[in-house]
Amino acid sequence: MKDLALANSGKFQDAERTANGEARAKVSLTRPETLWFNTGTLCNIECANCYIESSPTNDALVYLDAADIVPYLDQLEDRNWGVREIAFTGGEPFMNPQMLDMLHLSLARGYDVLVLTNAMAPMMRPKVKSGLKDLVARYGAKLTLRISVDHHRADIHDAERGKGAFDKTLRGVNWLSSINARLAVAGRVEMAESEAEARAGYAALFAAHGWEIDAFNPGVTVLFPEMDESAEVPEITTACWSILNKSPDAVMCATSRMVVKRKGASKPAVLACTLLPYDPEFELGTTLQQAERDVSLNHPHCAKFCVLGGASCSA
Repeated sequence: MKDLALANSGKFQDAERTANGEARAKVSLTRPETLWFNTGTLCNIECANCYIESSPTNDALVYLDAADIVPYLDQLEDRNWGVREIAFTGGEPFMNPQMLDMLHLSLARGYDVLVLTNAMAPMMRPKVKSGLKDLVARYGAKLTLRISVDHHRADIHDAERGKGAFDKTLRGVNWLSSINARLAVAGRVEMAESEAEARAGYAALFAAHGWEIDAFNPGVTVLFPEMDESAEVPEITTACWSILNKSPDAVMCATSRMVVKRKGASKPAVLACTLLPYDPEFELGTTLQQAERDVSLNHPHCAKFCVLGGASCSA
């Protein structure tokens, strides 16, 4: 199998020009909607195709804590970004010992809050369950938990996440449903099925468990394409917007940024994209003001997932 560099040999080398010398597309932060915080890359499981390579041992991105996020919440107001949502991803966010504190800080400021979780053991610890129950009772639908259910069939989900993972996640979702938490799901469209087939499968799963999740709403049941980093993808030029009849405003980096803290770093950094946590080209600075600059679509993920695939991590 070809690797990423070989499949796209000669491409994605220059931030300004494609391999054919055409002007590379760029995206401006035109309508900020979501500020993401990566709570750390440590995870209770190791998935076969995790884009961020989270695992029980990967601490390349260390835990953020409440003191780290407060300055960015302040900067949102100072910069008048007008975002509606604060979102947390990992790793597994509920491994972070200050996750509940960070949720409370964000909710108390009036933001909608989204958490991406596998709903497994870290979330099911008694202290976390108690804290979540309190937050749901206090803030209701302002808090959404988006659970990673890679497929509506247990065998395909477990092939990605490990034997027994599907049943453990179902137990977590059943508990969240029992406390009336607002739920969403992130899944994948398996290469052997269409999106319509996938959504029908998820709808049957949700109905069987009595979960109030709309399988046919792409903002609630978010389905991503399978990640194949060996695949060749086209570069996105400025001409592509009119050819594809798509606006740069529709791409994720027009609406969001992500804060991370690298191992050994003295302070957090702001990235252009949740999909590219390790590429230095997509690190925009340490403040939101610095992160307001344009993003050059100089990576295969920019083409495959955002422009051509229409991916969005927001609710």
